[in-house]
Amino acid sequence: MTEESSKEEILINVTPREVRAALLENGILQEVTIERAARRGLISNIYKGKVSRVLPGMQAAFIDIGLERTAFLHVSDIGRGDASDNGNGDQKLPDIRELVREGQNVLVQVVKDPLGTKGARLTTFVSLPSRFLVLLPMGSGVGISARIEEEAERERLRRELELILDGDGLPGGVIVRTAAEGVSRDALRTDLAFLQKVWTAIQETARFAATKTLVHEDLPLPIRVLRDMVTGDVERILVDSEDDFRKMCAFTESFLPELTPIIAHYKRRRPIFDLHGTEDEIKKALERSISLKSGGYVIIDQTEAMTTIDVNTGGYVGYRNLEDTIYRTNLEAAVTIARQLRLRNLGGIIIIDFIDMEEPEHRDRVIEALEQSMSRDYARHQLTPVSPLGLVEMTRKRTRESLQHVLCEDCDHCDGRGFTMTAETVCFEIFREIIRQHRQFQFDGVLVLAHQNVIDLLLDEEAGGLVEIEEQIGKSIRLQPESLYLKDQFDVVLI
Repeated sequence: MTEESSKEEILINVTPREVRAALLENGILQEVTIERAARRGLISNIYKGKVSRVLPGMQAAFIDIGLERTAFLHVSDIGRGDASDNGNGDQKLPDIRELVREGQNVLVQVVKDPLGTKGARLTTFVSLPSRFLVLLPMGSGVGISARIEEEAERERLRRELELILDGDGLPGGVIVRTAAEGVSRDALRTDLAFLQKVWTAIQETARFAATKTLVHEDLPLPIRVLRDMVTGDVERILVDSEDDFRKMCAFTESFLPELTPIIAHYKRRRPIFDLHGTEDEIKKALERSISLKSGGYVIIDQTEAMTTIDVNTGGYVGYRNLEDTIYRTNLEAAVTIARQLRLRNLGGIIIIDFIDMEEPEHRDRVIEALEQSMSRDYARHQLTPVSPLGLVEMTRKRTRESLQHVLCEDCDHCDGRGFTMTAETVCFEIFREIIRQHRQFQFDGVLVLAHQNVIDLLLDEEAGGLVEIEEQIGKSIRLQPESLYLKDQFDVVLI
């Protein structure tokens, strides 16, 4: 399918304390974002932090922003940390001790969520995104998204923004986002004026805020989807919550009126993530093995240090010879791998072990297929040619936890060699199953059979969600622990 014919659709599923957004291209799931009330992402949040420790040997500081773990701030992410040339063409960073000191208050923004045992990554270079622009209050000049490829359009946008910045006397720099392609000067000026007001409000709040507190929080997921995920290819946005539908329409009418007509409230009984098999695709994205249509398969292993991907021919025997069989399997695997990296949100160092190919031309075409398939991935990535060992080394920037880390945890039955869904994830599965049954059948009450950990969570942290479900279906819900159930096993019995 060519990029020109790609048609996108966004599905937003809202349940008590959890929101999920799925991006589909031509009916195929490409990306999923999950946000839970108890563990919202921190990226783009701005805090008034306190320097708790300065580490000269690491050229970094640990900042207390009020979270469980202190956050990490490197010297290269400090606004006054401009690099200077040492005469050899290399950039020399100043000593961290010249920029921050223990006990000092600093205004910082989260650029990477806490991952595993690591705290959040911070920067003092604040950036504020809107639909068309990203404001850099401490920056200067105009940057253009690399996805805007036409040189004439790039120059037009740069010229328009420079005129706006100079004419209106606005400080700071801006980055022009992909969505700005073709928009007018008035639209750009309105966007920039809005961001300036936001930045002024943040400065005012920070001036009087207590130390180690949140100063500015990013938009909730349904609204963030409108700002960050909608491109010109998106034909429809479906949301199954009437309340969120109204909020999204109110937002677009104020800021993005051209998007209002494509937002629709999904009212059908069938769960929204059953459309195009989205729910099944999410579950498949948690599996280690992915089958290819040809009969081959791909194995994905995610570790702390890196992600390794192995391609195998499996049951594919080809039509001509072994080299042709290997080449065709690798081509199909390249497209599948690009999609899985985006869907699973895999990042860091990634090693791909394609099946060895004898023909240099075949190796080049496989790399081209991988690069082309990743062209729509918004995460920055770097790709190397096939090595003499037949390996492809690449990196992909990931600022949030992978899909597996969000939905799963190490399995206590196998000492961490595998994984199982968390008790929290099972609770949300139970909520969705109750709603599903309510839409299809008549009953007087519900009995939930589940692992003791799940029952405890439903009675404690998720008790509010349980009450909301009872109010929604108008029936009582009874809970019963089952000692023989594994943590991710449950049954919803209608009574």
